[in-house]
Amino acid sequence: MTLTEENYIKAIYQLGKYGTLNVSTNSIAEALDTKASSVTDMIKKLDEKGYANYKKYQGVILSVEGKKIAANIVRKHRLWEVFLVEKLNFAWDEVHDIAEQLEHIKSEKLINELDKLLDYPTHDPHGDPIPDKLGDIKKTDKILLFNLEENTSGVCVGVKDTSSAFLRYLDKHNIALGSEITVLSKEDFDDSMVIKIQDSVMSISQVVANNLFVKQLSQKN
Repeated sequence: MTLTEENYIKAIYQLGKYGTLNVSTNSIAEALDTKASSVTDMIKKLDEKGYANYKKYQGVILSVEGKKIAANIVRKHRLWEVFLVEKLNFAWDEVHDIAEQLEHIKSEKLINELDKLLDYPTHDPHGDPIPDKLGDIKKTDKILLFNLEENTSGVCVGVKDTSSAFLRYLDKHNIALGSEITVLSKEDFDDSMVIKIQDSVMSISQVVANNLFVKQLSQKN
């Protein structure tokens, strides 16, 4: 399998909710920044090889074998991100592009030893779940911060936007995985909200609230 084929399979896997939904060619083209015609050619090739099932006008979904390969690529990518942050002291906004290169390493022994070295992490530095050796994923009960009601608290468990700019924004405002966030108020005019993190109170935009995942905490009586 070529590097390009692996990138396509991973994109279909992630866009299709871990290989459970059909994905349109336009969605893949946008994710990979390429032409829709090129996407169609590639997914036809993946279909012929048995990695995907493509139907015109209905999109593409991965086969069992395709999902297995995709889950392994994602597993490698996210384990490398954990390694870079925990062992080499990279910041969470620096690791994605490096992991994009490392995810194509073929050695199964290396990845299993990496997993063992890291004590079998279940989530990467951005809060995304790491598939195990069988491709199974431990899902987290989470919602977007935007959907948290006023006077309700949650713990930050992930980010939807993993761009360096957004992650640096979070660092600047001391928002990280594990941060407890309380929604104090919501603004009807622009859907911004006032939140409290530890002893700090700040206003965040709808864009920020729609890119932070939280696990809602039980309300205290």
